[in-house]
Amino acid sequence: MILALAGGVGGAKLANGFAKILDPDQLLVVVNTGDDFEHFGFPISPDLDTVTYTLAGMNNAEAGWGLAGESWEFMNALERLGGEGWFRLGDQDLATHVMRAKFLNEGQNLSDVTARIARRFGILHPIVPMSDQRVRTVVETETGKMPFQIYFVRERCVPVTKHIHYEGANEAVPSEKFAAALDRDDLSSIIICPSNPLLSVAPILALPEVRGRLISHNAPVIAVSPIIGGETVKGPAAKIFRELDLEVSALGVARYYGDLLDGIVIDSKDAALASSISEVGPQTLATRILMQSSSDQIQLAREVMEFSKLLSRRDDRGVGET
Repeated sequence: MILALAGGVGGAKLANGFAKILDPDQLLVVVNTGDDFEHFGFPISPDLDTVTYTLAGMNNAEAGWGLAGESWEFMNALERLGGEGWFRLGDQDLATHVMRAKFLNEGQNLSDVTARIARRFGILHPIVPMSDQRVRTVVETETGKMPFQIYFVRERCVPVTKHIHYEGANEAVPSEKFAAALDRDDLSSIIICPSNPLLSVAPILALPEVRGRLISHNAPVIAVSPIIGGETVKGPAAKIFRELDLEVSALGVARYYGDLLDGIVIDSKDAALASSISEVGPQTLATRILMQSSSDQIQLAREVMEFSKLLSRRDDRGVGET
């Protein structure tokens, strides 16, 4: 079984590639919930929804979020009444949040609710939140602390980032299926999808003991770089890396994850960084990692799986065979 850790758009694309070639019992997708927040009384889980809509083949590929063929009558009516429209809730998307609120209010946890919604979308592969407890990413900027969605959507990532906090992470625990996967000795690989390391992956790693359990696991841990040629395809990772004095490159990603990684998949454009990355620790696969189509997602998923087989033949973590 492959354990995939995912955030939003990039993570959802690679998770979808795995889902296209693996049986449901061969894949578990664990999704960041640090982006979650409450809006107009509804519990919003942006990354869970992006992964769900993508695996269902119903995502809005152009926007990178929400559902395809969306309409906006609710938002138009809301703004006529003086409501804030900075976070766009489409008419179809709104139904997801309404039902999530209903199920949570009935006493179900977020894992159960996510599974229930996924089934309604016809998804067979398990998608689980990183935790059923509340964790919230807060961005400390030059103008003060901001909840993630305020920084990301309303302020469009313009304020300079000084620090990022994951409030509630120390008190939360991994969701039941995530914790169970970490205890499995038959995992073939643990894949960190090409999601923002600071905003999408770090909240997962901030949960108690998760990083240590990943490091000590006998399955190889592989990250797919979200940075190509010194820039991100989508999102503010490159900007935040610069503001926090982190190198904006695949090498910077490898350094950020440090001893967590056994391998890293980088773009062919960054192949010259492979020797420097090897000094950090992980082995490197250079290939085309930009996923512009479903076939790209499948191809990358296959290459990552083949790479993981090479890394799994190690006697000790960090020591690879030639």
